[in-house]
Amino acid sequence: MEKFAVREFRPGDLESVITINKVCLPENYSPDFFMEHHWENPRIFLVAQVGDKVVGYNMCRIEFGISNIKRDFAKKGHVISIAVLEGYRGMGIGRKLMEEGMKNVRESGASEIYLEVRQSNLPAIQLYRKLGFRAVRVLEGYYRDGENAYLMVASLEEKNHFENGS
Repeated sequence: MEKFAVREFRPGDLESVITINKVCLPENYSPDFFMEHHWENPRIFLVAQVGDKVVGYNMCRIEFGISNIKRDFAKKGHVISIAVLEGYRGMGIGRKLMEEGMKNVRESGASEIYLEVRQSNLPAIQLYRKLGFRAVRVLEGYYRDGENAYLMVASLEEKNHFENGS
C-alpha cells in the first residue's frame, strides 16, 4: 500500500483540489470559494498527498450559531467538502483527513463539528459513525438533484475515537 501524508492546503494545491472536487462530487465550488476558506482558517483545510500528487482534501470552516447538540450558542466546525480520488480510496485517507480535521477544529475552540452527507453515501456514513458522528436530522431535497442529506454531528468536548487513532 502506498504511503500518504496529510498536511495543510497550500495555494499551489488549488488546481488539484478543484479537479478532485469536480471528479468526485456533483457539488462544485469556484476557486475563490476554496481560497476564501484557506485564508480564513488554513489549519482546517487539509490535503492528502501520495508522492507529489494531491489525492484528497477536507475543507472545513468555523461557524457560530445554535448548537446541533445542546440548546445554546456554540462555536462549531463545519465539514464543507471532503473527497478522495477513487483510485486512492480504501487506504485510510478519508479517515485520516477527518481525524486531522476534527483535531484541528477542536484546537480552534469548537465544541462540535457537523456535516451533511447524501443518504445514499453509505461508506461515508459508516466512516462518520466510527468517528463519533450521529445523524440528528434529515434535510429534505438538500442536494441539487433532489437527494436528501443527513445532518450528522459529533461532539468535540468528550473523548472521541479520533483521539486514540482507533
